[in-house]
Amino acid sequence: MSPAALPKESPAAQLVPPEIWWRDQAIWLGKQGYLLRPRYRPGWKPSWTGLGKFGVDYEDQRILGRAPIMDATRVSDGELVILKKIEKSVHPYEEELTRYLGSGPLASEPENHCIPLLDVLHPPNEPNVIMLVLPLLLPFNKPPFRTFGEAIDFMQQAFEGIKFLHDHLIAHRDCMYLNIMMDPKPLYPNMFHPADLHKSRDWEGKPKHYSRTTHPTKYILIDFGISRRYRPEDMPPLEAPIWSADRTVPENIKEERCNPFPTDIYLIANVIRVYFLDRYDGFDFISPLITDMMQDDAEKRPTIDVVIARFDQIVGNLSKWKLRARLKKRIEWSVAGLFRSGAHIIRTTSYILRGLDPIPTRKT
Repeated sequence: MSPAALPKESPAAQLVPPEIWWRDQAIWLGKQGYLLRPRYRPGWKPSWTGLGKFGVDYEDQRILGRAPIMDATRVSDGELVILKKIEKSVHPYEEELTRYLGSGPLASEPENHCIPLLDVLHPPNEPNVIMLVLPLLLPFNKPPFRTFGEAIDFMQQAFEGIKFLHDHLIAHRDCMYLNIMMDPKPLYPNMFHPADLHKSRDWEGKPKHYSRTTHPTKYILIDFGISRRYRPEDMPPLEAPIWSADRTVPENIKEERCNPFPTDIYLIANVIRVYFLDRYDGFDFISPLITDMMQDDAEKRPTIDVVIARFDQIVGNLSKWKLRARLKKRIEWSVAGLFRSGAHIIRTTSYILRGLDPIPTRKT
């Protein structure tokens, strides 16, 4: 059955419980200057009811994917934003850390890769709940990386972001793939729809996007719900293990008190291993570093300063041709590979003629 033909009693035709909470905030949010999509406004009725159209995908059919997260439009300027519902009793430090890193003096530092904080809202009659207003971001790997230089740029920024945290004595503790995003504005000039990144903002087609090489972007760390900030006299800290979404962290499996800073080293290395080393050919040059960052013995892992020093040396030894080379999946259909290689040659020629650096945000 097509989406448009869903019966009225289907899940899409009724709000699920987490959506009801957001609908109940819609009028109050409007008074604060934030407009929810039609599905979450009081009195909403499915737009497809009684139309009898088949094969049509309606915007208001999309059910909320993550209960604490809602998109909205900021009325003052039409900007798309994210509203994050936080229960203070569950994550008592998230607002404080997000505010410290995402607003004020630290927010403007170029090495800071933490999500900006736009506003903090306090829903009425909900003393345990706050809403963080955050920019709409995009998963770090959407659209796919095309070149080694683009991948190197991501790694460099990720390491820089972790160093910024560690320099300020903050351990993220959950810097796995879901918590690394990117600023979509350079790549998507007209943005995309928050309910489906493959849809244009007006839901009428596909969003136009550029490459990372032509339109460099910034990668951003999010979600400080289990992060911790320490005092100099607390260093090095020993914490009870806390489960992140990455269930492979050795010290968490052992359930031993540990220093959370080496855990960040493991987590960011595992993102690189899974999304680059295991997925594409040709990353042997960085494999020894990633292996060291993922040692079972957390005390043997390099600090982020050592990681960056080794990484810079590795990258310095790579040729421009290597950096401009196409990322080839380990499993790739030969005909598709030929097509992608041809398109890549055309793009690369254009990049060279335009004088574009193969590492998009490289500091010169």
